[in-house]
Amino acid sequence: NEISEDAPLGTVVALMHVQDRDSGANGEVRCSLDGDLPFHLEKSFDDYYRVVTARELDREQVSEYNVTVRAADGGWPALQSSAVLALRVLDVNDN
Repeated sequence: NEISEDAPLGTVVALMHVQDRDSGANGEVRCSLDGDLPFHLEKSFDDYYRVVTARELDREQVSEYNVTVRAADGGWPALQSSAVLALRVLDVNDN
C-alpha cells in the first residue's frame, strides 16, 4: 500500500475484516496496533476495522512503515494472530 505524505488526518489506509467462528466471548475479537505509529485503528462496523492516519506523515523522516495489526479473541487463554501491513509513504514536493 502507498499513502501520500500530505494525506489529511483520518485518511483510511486499510480496511480489514476479522472473524472468529467460536460463539459467545470466545468469538469476540479485539484488534490493536503495535508500536508508536502515526496511525490508529477504528472499528467501523461489525467485524470491520480500518487503519487511519493519526498524525502528519513526513517521508523525509520515515519513508516506509510496517504496521502490525494484532487480533485476539475473548477466550481464556486468548488466542491471537497478527498481520503486517507494509506502507510506503509517497513524496510530495515540499518546496
